[in-house]
Amino acid sequence: MNTAVIENLGLTKQREVVLRVIRDAEEHLTANEVFAAAKGLLPSISFATVYNSLRFLKDAGHIAEIQFGNGASRFDRMTHRHDHAICTDCGRLVDIEMEHPAELMKKAARLSKFKPESLEFTLRGKCIACAAKT
Repeated sequence: MNTAVIENLGLTKQREVVLRVIRDAEEHLTANEVFAAAKGLLPSISFATVYNSLRFLKDAGHIAEIQFGNGASRFDRMTHRHDHAICTDCGRLVDIEMEHPAELMKKAARLSKFKPESLEFTLRGKCIACAAKT
């Protein structure tokens, strides 16, 4: 990740480190994983600072938070609308970029009696590595 891009956002050093960790990660990290990586870059950083930085960065639109039921939230560098696939064995989470037919949201709204704001697709199954084990 280009350090200058992050520095030009006017963030504190701690928030810059947290944002760098998320943007450089290949995976969708939990708060604990972000903390461990941030600690490697800035040993004085506390878990509370990481947690508060995640909230700030999410609210500012720099990162996205992904929540699946009661599990730990994961943080995503991609803030635009996209979908995910999650492995039911190991928990691996990957991005899927695909378009949904307009009729799908209309039907979901009709069936749920909700006023739609967004539609997210989550594919649950086994990743290639876990599928190969069975």
